[in-house]
Amino acid sequence: MYTPQNDSLRSRFRGDPERTPRTNRVRSSTRVALGVVLAGTLGMLGLGPVEASDGRPGDRVADATREPRKQGTGVRRVVFVGNNWAGTADLLAPNSFERLGRINVIPDEAARMQEIAANPYRLAYFLAIRELIGEGHDQFVDDVYSSNDGRLMIVSRPSFADVVAISLATKKIVWRFPVAGVRSDHMAISPDGKRVVVSASTGDVVHVLRVSDGKQLGKFASGGSPHESTFIDGGRRILHASIGMVYSPLDDPILDPAKQERVLQIVDARTYKVIRRYNLRKALDARGMTKVSTAVRPITLSPDDKTFYFQLSFFHGFVALDRKSGQITRVKRLPNLIPNTPREQYVLDSAHHGIAMNPSGTKICVAGTMSDYATVVDAKTFKRGRLIKGGLKPYWVTPSWDGRYCYISWSGSDKISKISYVTGRITQTVKVGDHPQRVRNGFIRKSLVPGL
Repeated sequence: MYTPQNDSLRSRFRGDPERTPRTNRVRSSTRVALGVVLAGTLGMLGLGPVEASDGRPGDRVADATREPRKQGTGVRRVVFVGNNWAGTADLLAPNSFERLGRINVIPDEAARMQEIAANPYRLAYFLAIRELIGEGHDQFVDDVYSSNDGRLMIVSRPSFADVVAISLATKKIVWRFPVAGVRSDHMAISPDGKRVVVSASTGDVVHVLRVSDGKQLGKFASGGSPHESTFIDGGRRILHASIGMVYSPLDDPILDPAKQERVLQIVDARTYKVIRRYNLRKALDARGMTKVSTAVRPITLSPDDKTFYFQLSFFHGFVALDRKSGQITRVKRLPNLIPNTPREQYVLDSAHHGIAMNPSGTKICVAGTMSDYATVVDAKTFKRGRLIKGGLKPYWVTPSWDGRYCYISWSGSDKISKISYVTGRITQTVKVGDHPQRVRNGFIRKSLVPGL
């Protein structure tokens, strides 16, 4: 049985944090082996595949490019950075990039680890998530938002399969919602700040929660491994994509259909009914992209929501899809600086993972994840700017609240940079915690800043 004083599950079998070619090869081999045997192992345990179930809010205890939301009275803007492997969130001042504070997002770690250790089903998936998805690390914060009144920070915690709201005043958990299945993932918050949606990546559903108390207001079906969601049309609809089994070792294009169902769909944000699903296989084939995966990674939209720009698994670049026709109208290929790297060594199939159009619709900021660069693309000409080499494994891009910059997380270097949409150059960089991923614009009450 786990005890905090004993050899903890968190530290056992921890991967080497140094990102070296040899480490990547070893981890790749480990993930391939685990991917092959995981289903069989769980079968012997009598666990089987995870099925969707109703997540329920627990007891009350002591987009990306649709940002920013409207600023209320008595609050100030901040930038939230989720440090996935550290289990912390940094709060930065948007202008100076000064760190205002750091918050522990796993204050209940001992209780959660005991809970996992006592359940063979949860333990098997916890360890699998660490090796297959977390690169040898536990995943403690995938996504992070704040309430509009600046009182709560909402965090999805993949390894703990939940979403929590943490008081920015007391740093304590206010509410907790266990998701369907065994892993939580990306979130999106409604423009009015009243609802947050979270992907249950092994439950194949997306939960819609009330921000104030964590109550489930609804849910909608997805494909395999629900991923990115974005409120569109002023909050009346939700654009959503699933990515399939990105941790599977079956990465050859001919085996792509074996990586679960991938969907790109529009959902009614009132009834939570799926009102349209796009046929990406047909759209890609029509562009001659017959061997390109249909797994949609990060998405950004034109200001009028009529064009979707998104990245795809293993693809170095992005495509533009016309919302009305469902046709891919443009393709932007970007440099592949790792042409000899096997697909099995791509981090969760992500050649690129991070894209954000500025609010005026003139520039697109892109994270070239596996090639360790960022670049800014002109939305009209599709010409790219210089390759920005600011760190390792860039993993997310978010526009600043005023639309002048894009924030990018260099997850392999534990840094966040601010890139000018106009010049395509880094203007500021700051060190953050271990493996920063999601970066979000948010709020905090002015009176709480001194206590951070």
